[in-house]
Amino acid sequence: MTIHQPGRRRFLAGLGAAGTTALLSGCVTSTPSGTTSSKGAVTLQSNLSAPQAKAAMTDLVAAYAKQGSGRASLNTVAAETFRTQLPTYLTSANPPDVYTWYPGSVAEAYSSKDLLLDLDDVWASPDLGQYSKALNTLCTASSGKKVFVPTTYYWWGMFYRKSNFAKWGVSEPKSWDDFLDLCDKLKSKGITPIGLGAGGNTAWVASAWFDYLDIRINGAAYHRELLAGKHRFDDPEVRRVFDRWQEVLPYFDPNGTAVAFQDATTSLLNGRSGMMLIGTFFADAAPKDALDDIDFFRFPVIDPKVPLAEEAPTDGYFASARTGRRDQVVDLLRYLATAEAQEIYIKGSSGTALPCNPDAKDSGTALVKKGRAHIEAAAEITQFFNRDSSDALQPTADTALTKFLAKPKEIGAILTDWQRDAQKIWKA
Repeated sequence: MTIHQPGRRRFLAGLGAAGTTALLSGCVTSTPSGTTSSKGAVTLQSNLSAPQAKAAMTDLVAAYAKQGSGRASLNTVAAETFRTQLPTYLTSANPPDVYTWYPGSVAEAYSSKDLLLDLDDVWASPDLGQYSKALNTLCTASSGKKVFVPTTYYWWGMFYRKSNFAKWGVSEPKSWDDFLDLCDKLKSKGITPIGLGAGGNTAWVASAWFDYLDIRINGAAYHRELLAGKHRFDDPEVRRVFDRWQEVLPYFDPNGTAVAFQDATTSLLNGRSGMMLIGTFFADAAPKDALDDIDFFRFPVIDPKVPLAEEAPTDGYFASARTGRRDQVVDLLRYLATAEAQEIYIKGSSGTALPCNPDAKDSGTALVKKGRAHIEAAAEITQFFNRDSSDALQPTADTALTKFLAKPKEIGAILTDWQRDAQKIWKA
């Protein structure tokens, strides 16, 4: 199915208006003109380790080699290992050339340290010339240089299995009160209403609950300002977020901070839990025969006066400023920006991602159609906690939210500690 251009461009324009496309600060480094690149395959460091996503990346690298202008060597690393090791990769004497990661404030942290390659030559290609103004801005440093190539985006929502909801005699809620009623019904049937998966190395999953409650109660603009250090985590507005969260805590999986999100999604698919707030990436580890049975609903509106915002993160690639294969890196990234490349990735994975190239076709499934409409209906778009703040701030959220889930009555002290820890990051 071909993307409907007006709707796509409205979404991406809205992304820019929402403020999630703030210019990346700091410097970026380009290889001096005339420098000869080293021979050999471009090293592509990938965090896409779920089975279908990894297979899709393998297909993509094979297709790039087949078209004849270069080769890439794929190295797949578990997502959490990748996140913690990324600063080490970029600062090593012989770093990987290209990386799967995120634009926005996350890339900002690396561009400010002169670690990202100037990609203006990549953006001069015809395919990227079609990209929206919003995506241009999202991938541009304050110096005016491009540092990122976006390829796909996706959405977060409350996911469930249609067959299970039908079996249990429940339906999608339309309001917060409806949501609590749904949780009551599921719990009365002996079903864990809400899976979490904030254990193991995926404590960051809990941040989705913080993000959504904050954008539903205080709005997306306040949320972005909070993550930028313009408000305090111990402010009354943030305390209201946790007051609401406590209303739904009795319905959470009691093992929610003991199991990783992959195990929590298995419980969801097996019917041991009813629903889960998660991004569509979870489907890359789901059996293919389960995909048609997966559905989602919007995180419930709490205050209708607050403009509707949704989390819709953008993914893609940046490159090391220290690469010795600049010409080959440029060639690979130009290919990854094409409609062909993005369609290959979508076909090989779960098919739940949406392509950034306006000429690319998505999977056309009912779930994807609903997801695109879900994003386009939003008045504002946020990315995710670390993407709207920084990778450095994410551990402070992991610590605070894990403590809250374990001891919700100690929220006052937890927020005081969170503000103290966040202040250290903002001042660094």
